[in-house]
Amino acid sequence: MSTSIVLIGPADALPALRERVDPGAELHTFTEAEALEALDHIIRTKPRIIALDHEFSSTSRGTALINRIKDDASLVGCELRVIAHDSVHKTVPSRHGSGPVAAAVAVEERKPVALDHQGTRRATRYRVKDGVELLVDGNTALLVDVSAVGAQVLCPSVLRPNQKVRLTFSDPGGAIRCNGSVSWASLELPKGLPPRYRAGIDMTGGDPDAIKAYGERHKK
Repeated sequence: MSTSIVLIGPADALPALRERVDPGAELHTFTEAEALEALDHIIRTKPRIIALDHEFSSTSRGTALINRIKDDASLVGCELRVIAHDSVHKTVPSRHGSGPVAAAVAVEERKPVALDHQGTRRATRYRVKDGVELLVDGNTALLVDVSAVGAQVLCPSVLRPNQKVRLTFSDPGGAIRCNGSVSWASLELPKGLPPRYRAGIDMTGGDPDAIKAYGERHKK
């Protein structure tokens, strides 16, 4: 394992954050926009300390990066810190229960929020089989579940809350086109796979009966 430190945060915050880590250590800095480059460097070099800016750590990109690091058994020896400009660092516990963990800090692990809350479901939701594809603004995405009023998707392109999108469901039964609005979205960095966005989309304009039939054809 390397003795270096990786520091990740907003570009304008990096100078102040540098002052909060060991000045004699080999330091590699990445801006929050370079999170994927930082992850690649971390996996290759396995630094002694991975330090994240406190505000960045609470964003969807920061949370995804933390969860990806904590899920990687090869990085169990790395100390993962969340630091602020004016406070001492806090150490994030590893999921594997070992490594140089001194103190725990609660880190929100964002889980996708269901489109239909229990007890207020607006339409029957179908959990679909693995590998079912659809188009989101012309980009191929994977369908997780669908109802007449919404869908959960995994998409390689950026999706943000309140973003307006066009959806196309196609199979031998025909094509269904409708409009949608992203109700929630979270970045995921799955091990061994490209980054992706998991999102819930509220749909309008589609044929409810056709969507229901589509869900029936592809349900698990």
